[in-house]
Amino acid sequence: MTQDINHHLTDDLIMAYSAGILPEAVNLIVATHISLCDECRAAVESHDALGGAVIENTEAVEVSEACLSGALDLIRNGAWSAPETPVYKDDPVLPAPLRDYVGGSLDDVNWRPVGMGVKQAILPTEDGEATARLLFIPAGTAIPDHGHKGMELTLVLKGAFSDDDGYFARGDIEVAHEDVHHTPVADISEDCICLAVTDAPLQFKGLIPRLAQPFLKI
Repeated sequence: MTQDINHHLTDDLIMAYSAGILPEAVNLIVATHISLCDECRAAVESHDALGGAVIENTEAVEVSEACLSGALDLIRNGAWSAPETPVYKDDPVLPAPLRDYVGGSLDDVNWRPVGMGVKQAILPTEDGEATARLLFIPAGTAIPDHGHKGMELTLVLKGAFSDDDGYFARGDIEVAHEDVHHTPVADISEDCICLAVTDAPLQFKGLIPRLAQPFLKI
């Protein structure tokens, strides 16, 4: 799907995604972005092709007879079968990589209020190395001023927001590290929905957000 996207993934994230070494939550937001962004999807495909070429030119390693016979036994006996993949209807807001995490569409999201009309839904991930959440931010609303102890990735799915780093609309992704301190504000034209991923707690400047932080798991 072609989008007018101005903010992209970093090279480090693209290479790590292609290598399959990202935490699940980070992997999710990268997969969601490249489902919308032709440029980043092409970059991932280039890295995939390079990795395939490396494998093709790597010397084969002989496996044990027991390993081979065990694999063949599983195939013959039908001991393994691929899990069924749910089929969801297209959703105008949620790209395909996100639908499994919410159970289908935006209507299935279990929103929780966090204050000032903002809502969030923490998405289930297994490795615990990073946290993924959907954020609903009413038009014109500002997220409290904050910095970062680690990395924060924010992908716009609907509407737009702006901060000191620019204007972010559908498909744009903001990559924020420890050196970024900002106050994102949703565009006044419509409510904003984002997918946000963090690998460390945010550092809020205000007292009330700091007090609420442990309960909101931000």
